Amino acid sequence: MSQTAHQRGIAGTVINGTCRDVAAATAAGYPIWSVARFMRTGKDRVRVAAVQTAITIDGVVIRPGDILVADDDGAVGVPATRWDEVAETAWRIDRVEEVIVEAVRCGATLAEARAEHGYHSLQTRKDPW
Repeated sequence: MSQTAHQRGIAGTVINGTCRDVAAATAAGYPIWSVARFMRTGKDRVRVAAVQTAITIDGVVIRPGDILVADDDGAVGVPATRWDEVAETAWRIDRVEEVIVEAVRCGATLAEARAEHGYHSLQTRKDPW
């Protein structure tokens, strides 16, 4: 299924359940994120229920056009209408975390560096840079 999805230009799959053959999909350049991994096949059990409709995964509603961002740590859905705001906040957090790491490398404690750069208020304040 992942090979077919990849061939059709689908960017990746988020599964609210278990999947298998992740290594094969990854080797083919097709990313998969799931709640768990297990060796049992989905053959005769997995089916497409709907296309281009809202779904709910773990209480989060994902609508057509929303943006999914994922890495090895997980996936997050962002409403398309809030993408610019969320992307800016994520960029700001990443930038401050880089500055904090550098401060610690230069001798500050983690607590000092976080306090100095407002780490615990990053999601509520505007970019200080």
